[in-house]
Amino acid sequence: MSDITACDAHGYFDAETCPACGATGTHVLDGSTRQRVSKFLSGALRHFPDDAGLDLDDAGWTSLNTIVDRASEKYGIDREAVIGIIQTDPKGRFEVDDDRVRAAYGHSITVDLDAGGTPVPDTLYHGTSPDALASIRESGLKPMNRQYVHLSDSVGDAHDVGSRHAADPVILRIDAAAMQADAHTITKRGRAVYTTAHVPPAYLSQIE
Repeated sequence: MSDITACDAHGYFDAETCPACGATGTHVLDGSTRQRVSKFLSGALRHFPDDAGLDLDDAGWTSLNTIVDRASEKYGIDREAVIGIIQTDPKGRFEVDDDRVRAAYGHSITVDLDAGGTPVPDTLYHGTSPDALASIRESGLKPMNRQYVHLSDSVGDAHDVGSRHAADPVILRIDAAAMQADAHTITKRGRAVYTTAHVPPAYLSQIE
């Protein structure tokens, strides 16, 4: 993972220079620590808030000051570094609203993520293991150990997700337009992730 740098004019970035103005900026955090803290934040906000000493509300929000304190205690970093990690997360896994923060998606604990009304592409994708294909064709895509089914807006992203489960993943095409027409809710979470409660088999096809 790349280092985080701050541009006085355009905020945090993780490239060699600021994408907006080309400034070299001020170094905030090294890539190795960024990766460790990012995993901690993701886990604490999605899966084990009690273990991390966090109090999440029904929608998954917790105090930004508290999450900064927990990360500082564990990794010795400051508020600027935590904000930099949140704002530069490549998958948009975190949302900040004034003085509170939450994970945008991926929870195994029960939270009520409000529908944001963001337009959804007509077609979405999902990568999975070939071993799971027979079950999916019979029962559709289910959340399994998560709260929602996760879908991607590109074949490439779906392949990356599927590669976590198989060396040669199967890519499924989801007719999102038809799902929404039939009153199935699909919600955008983060930059390129969409969630839904269940994708019935009728809306699925395999990309060969």
